[in-house]
Amino acid sequence: MHPLVRFWSFCLALLFSIFSLNAQAQGNTIIIGQAIDLSGPNGSIGRDYVAGITTYFDSINVNGGVGGKRIKYLVRDDQGNPAISAQAVSDLLEKDKAEYLLGGIGAATTDAVLANAKFSQSGLTLFAPLVASVKTYGSRVLFWRPSPEQEMQYIFSYFDKLGIKSVGIAYQENGLNQDMYNYVVAELRKRNMLMSGLVRIGASAADLERESAILAKSNPGIVIAIADTLGTGVFLKEFRKQAPRTFVAGMSLINLDTLAEVAGPKALEWTVFSQVVPNPLSKKSLIQIDHSNMMKKFRDEDLSALTFEGFMVAKTLVKAIQASKPGRDALQALSAQKNIIDLGGVTLTPSDSTHRMSNYVDMALFRKGGGLLF
Repeated sequence: MHPLVRFWSFCLALLFSIFSLNAQAQGNTIIIGQAIDLSGPNGSIGRDYVAGITTYFDSINVNGGVGGKRIKYLVRDDQGNPAISAQAVSDLLEKDKAEYLLGGIGAATTDAVLANAKFSQSGLTLFAPLVASVKTYGSRVLFWRPSPEQEMQYIFSYFDKLGIKSVGIAYQENGLNQDMYNYVVAELRKRNMLMSGLVRIGASAADLERESAILAKSNPGIVIAIADTLGTGVFLKEFRKQAPRTFVAGMSLINLDTLAEVAGPKALEWTVFSQVVPNPLSKKSLIQIDHSNMMKKFRDEDLSALTFEGFMVAKTLVKAIQASKPGRDALQALSAQKNIIDLGGVTLTPSDSTHRMSNYVDMALFRKGGGLLF
């Protein structure tokens, strides 16, 4: 054979070998993508959430993966910017060939991903975004956590048992919070509770000061914050000047690190937060023990409600993949099933009507000196 022909034959054989190896590697990998805030306003929430997810996937991979396939978990930092998130999802789908997508933080980010052409064409289900607003998305989004309405119901029930009938509201005026504000006002009427005052977060500094002082003088049993982390921090900083020992309640996606930076740690005393997972520091169930042990083994980071939620989200997705049948969306099948899913002491009750997996809600108090007390 002519040397030149032999050379080109060798090159073709090498290329064929490379393509075959790539195809084989692709076939032995499950690609899971996520665009989430790691460095923006909710970066600490995103980092904890991703740490929990990564930890569970690592624990699966060291034990042989899922049916012999390793999980390749690709995370892109969207910096809390919906446009960046949508572009990152496009890249994950088009360039990285992601087979499953985990959601990011907030309704605006989720809206941007759903509006993205690549996502629409993919036919995939966006799984487990962290969204605190009252909004429905249909079957294209499968939530792991309970609805914000369920969290708010728990807050009301918790303080109703304490005999509290006077409730103030700190409301950050925007389109995403309007529905929740209307829901809270209607719930007050339904429970025969008195709305003792309203503070509009986002108004002028003078108005915020004046309204906070008026609300404090009305002596509410509790103030419910319908606001994001920054808005809640701005309110607390002002309100605590007048009412250092009035309960203020927020929801589970309030970023406590940022809240303490904005309002000061002392302002967080007498604040409570709904939580959508059991105490991550407790070892009452197998899943709590697994989370604690695996985080020590793979991350050596502090445990939090968000690392625990991420850990359980990842375990839920793996269970869906393991139970999936060829040609059927694993997450849609998971949502449609009627059986209770036991993650190891924490159970899920999937609903194809609400497109949510969990109904678990608890309450945690921000204790003096920092940290949540469940």
